[in-house]
Amino acid sequence: MKTVHVRPEEAQTALGALVKRALELPWSAAKELIARGKVAINGKVVTDPGHRLTPGWAVTIDPKAPTPEGLKTRGDGGVDLERARLLHHDAHLIVVDKPPGVSSVPFEPGERGTLVDRLATALHRWKLAPAKAPLFVVHRLDRETSGVMVFGRTWVAKRHLAGLFRQHALDREYVALVHGRLDAARTVDSVLLDDRGDGLRGSARGKTAPHIGQRAITHLRPIKFLEGEEEATLVAARLETGRQHQIRIHLSEMGHPLVGERVYIRNFDGPRIEAPRVMLHARTLGFTHPAQPEASPRVFEAEIPEDFRLVAKRLGLHGSVPKNEVL
Repeated sequence: MKTVHVRPEEAQTALGALVKRALELPWSAAKELIARGKVAINGKVVTDPGHRLTPGWAVTIDPKAPTPEGLKTRGDGGVDLERARLLHHDAHLIVVDKPPGVSSVPFEPGERGTLVDRLATALHRWKLAPAKAPLFVVHRLDRETSGVMVFGRTWVAKRHLAGLFRQHALDREYVALVHGRLDAARTVDSVLLDDRGDGLRGSARGKTAPHIGQRAITHLRPIKFLEGEEEATLVAARLETGRQHQIRIHLSEMGHPLVGERVYIRNFDGPRIEAPRVMLHARTLGFTHPAQPEASPRVFEAEIPEDFRLVAKRLGLHGSVPKNEVL
């Protein structure tokens, strides 16, 4: 066991980087120790290698520590889902609360530990599905984004859900922390290009023909101004379309990049607010059920995760994250 106290010059360092340095480990080994619950900050186990550190904190690393209750590990070093993350299941579909820091699906052959892998393993362990039962992917969330995701369990469910996403016939609302003071609701409607001219995805400028990109529509409304030492706004974002990085791009191009943003922030001149990840959470997802397509949509909600609440509190939010309050 080893205890390291965070030095002033290590402020906002990622936990994984400190563990890597302290034990002289490869990055992958440091991440595995953290994911397995072998690292604690001030006595509390932290499983996010991107967790940002504050000077004076005591980081205890104990490779022989018992795995915390409720944190089950897989043979490949990934962490299985906790049962609490299962929001709904039936014979047709699965709704789950995706944790941050986990890829939704593999991005390259052989990638392991993705959400779809962990969910399949967990369903079998919970005796809710046979081993290797199919799960059909119908949408994705970015690795750093947390929140509600749905998977189909049958071809019929997959076709129904995929059609809803293709037709934008779902209710999807995210909550985000953004830089600065967003003082009015607005809708952003743009054509997104894979390369806006600087190597990044972004909105077309001028009279670019829509057929060379994808139309993206985001409805934004401020929920609460956070006027601590660093000015930020808690924002609700409702997607009318669902393009890759759509919310991140639209907010950045408005001059209000997400707190924790590291890609779409090149042209932001204000002070950058540090966070362990992009502060974006898919709070609600509503859709018609494949077995009852004519019935009213069902709406599922995922609670705001702890890392999001901690950053919001640091920025001046008192109490819980509001659900329906509008400025």
